[in-house]
Amino acid sequence: MSGQRYSEEFKIEAVKQVTERGHKVSDVCRRLGVTSGSLYKWIKHYGDSDHQHQQINDQQDELRRMRAELRRVTEERDILKKAAAFFAKESE
Repeated sequence: MSGQRYSEEFKIEAVKQVTERGHKVSDVCRRLGVTSGSLYKWIKHYGDSDHQHQQINDQQDELRRMRAELRRVTEERDILKKAAAFFAKESE
């Protein structure tokens, strides 16, 4: 194989364009003149998996909070419905 060698800084910057800036792999490959196979390999090697795991954990925490709030609000609504029905009966 006589492929071109790229510096580590070049590879890291290419990965950042995909992982942090949200560019498509195909666009980055075309712009930089590298193959998609190489870029995917670099993403696997240099990608910030800790950052991705943190984002997933944050999303899971947010989902837990939202579900708890929904449960609380639903209970409050049910109580208010029962109270409204009770007072409607009393006023008859």
